[in-house]
Amino acid sequence: MTLQKLAGLMIPEPSKALSAAEAKMLEAVEEVLDTSIRALVQQNDINGRYPVECIDLLRATGIMQSGLPTSLGGLGFSTRFSLEAQLRIAMVDSAVAQVFKVHDELSREIPYYSSPAQQDALGAAVVANGSVIGLAVAEQGRTAEDPMKTSWIKHADGHYVVDGKKIYTTGAAKADLIATWAFNAEQATTDNPLLGMQLFLIPRDTKGVTVHEDWDALGQRATDSGAITFDQVECSAQWLSSVPGQAPLAYASLRYQAGFAAVLTGIGLGALLEAESFIQTKSRPWAAANVEHAVDDASIQRNLGEYASDLAAAYHTLMACALLFESHHQGDISRGQLALPVSTAKVVAHKAALQATSEIHGLMGTRSVDMRYRLDRFWRNARTLSLHDPVEYKRIEIGRHLLTGWEPEPGIYQ
Repeated sequence: MTLQKLAGLMIPEPSKALSAAEAKMLEAVEEVLDTSIRALVQQNDINGRYPVECIDLLRATGIMQSGLPTSLGGLGFSTRFSLEAQLRIAMVDSAVAQVFKVHDELSREIPYYSSPAQQDALGAAVVANGSVIGLAVAEQGRTAEDPMKTSWIKHADGHYVVDGKKIYTTGAAKADLIATWAFNAEQATTDNPLLGMQLFLIPRDTKGVTVHEDWDALGQRATDSGAITFDQVECSAQWLSSVPGQAPLAYASLRYQAGFAAVLTGIGLGALLEAESFIQTKSRPWAAANVEHAVDDASIQRNLGEYASDLAAAYHTLMACALLFESHHQGDISRGQLALPVSTAKVVAHKAALQATSEIHGLMGTRSVDMRYRLDRFWRNARTLSLHDPVEYKRIEIGRHLLTGWEPEPGIYQ
């Protein structure tokens, strides 16, 4: 088990907090990570394209059904399981973790704002057909929250047409279905602009869908999160996956944020374990340390201990949030009482992951920057993912609450 090595940091075996079925699934996922996916990481990073083989390996474990409710044929696993899985996958390959993250979150949220028929269609796609869902939402506005330009219209014969371009589309490049948000200004009202919003699950090979494969980023390269164009794409009414006015969910952005914290923490822990192995087998001791082996250098021990402690704090902060999601679903706490801890988890994970992934090279030595190891991928992945939305505004949210009692209102990033 990848987290067993960290037991001394009070990171427990998650089986104590999960159901027997959830723990068994994690074991199956870890086996695939260790025996197959780990060997593909470096080449995926070099290629910078969707990790088809890795996603197929994950799909075979059944984990892609874990977020779907049991009423729709899924496994109905907990938020704690979801965050543990994202973190553990990220310890090996954070791009694969982010692709899973998108699919899992959509599987969990769509049933809450779709009709019974749409829910059944989702269940059939994910369970019977084994479909993996990617996401297409971000557009080229002046800000990330500018009004959506991708449009939908409904024709008299009952089918829809979607037209527009998405600039960031994580998991969509080779997904079976692309979850695409579109807007119709004529359907929106002043009181409820969300009436103009519709979610479509569009098969990737539909005529008019163009995957540009233009993602060439510093990190998270295998997410293949580039642009997709929808050129007058005709959509069957069966692809419609939301009831106007019911989406987005008020807490959906919080689940996304918690997932980012999980992946960042996983990246940091993965880097930590790689550094441990490298120092034990490849690093030379510095002469001034006056030791025979690098592992006996007190400076290395001290710094590795600091990075490990911060990552352990990030882990526990994140898992506390997992329990709060369940409390919120049961109506025991408000959205604000969930939002602020999620912001805290994001802040802690951001700091711990960037510090660990950057500074471990100073512990491992010059040999660690040889490109054959590609150990810089941990920092590149953490730095890239951390830019999804500025963590500075999470700190402001927390400070504003402490000083004024303010609670974040629902929004795309808070």
